[in-house]
Amino acid sequence: MKTIILRTASNYLLPVLLLFSIFILLRGHYLPGGGFVGGLIAAIAFVLHSFAKGLKNTKSLLRFHPGFLMPVGLALSFFSGLSPIIFAGEPFMTGLWYHGHVPVLGSIGSALFFDMGVYLVVVGVTLTIIFTISEAP
Repeated sequence: MKTIILRTASNYLLPVLLLFSIFILLRGHYLPGGGFVGGLIAAIAFVLHSFAKGLKNTKSLLRFHPGFLMPVGLALSFFSGLSPIIFAGEPFMTGLWYHGHVPVLGSIGSALFFDMGVYLVVVGVTLTIIFTISEAP
């Protein structure tokens, strides 16, 4: 399914879908959305690109194997859950919030870092599974 329409559209859809996935990620710690849904949208963007341009071209966009994202995301989520124990003497997974306001992002808290870890795990798992299935004979 490598039509000229899909190849042309994928050039524009990849950055738009990745930007939308980041929007969903950042929206998640205030409203519905977050790391899981944002990660799925990012993975869909790369899968769509691989359908249009081929798996080899999509892998060349990624600087490293997507499986590398899984342990990084898991570590980020774990340490965001562990941070209340270390910094505030609170129980595991208690939300910590920076009291200032950061432009564009709003309030930053441990929930955002947990969602970022989930985002990386979901992108890594999904792309690893899809790429492995695609490479199978």
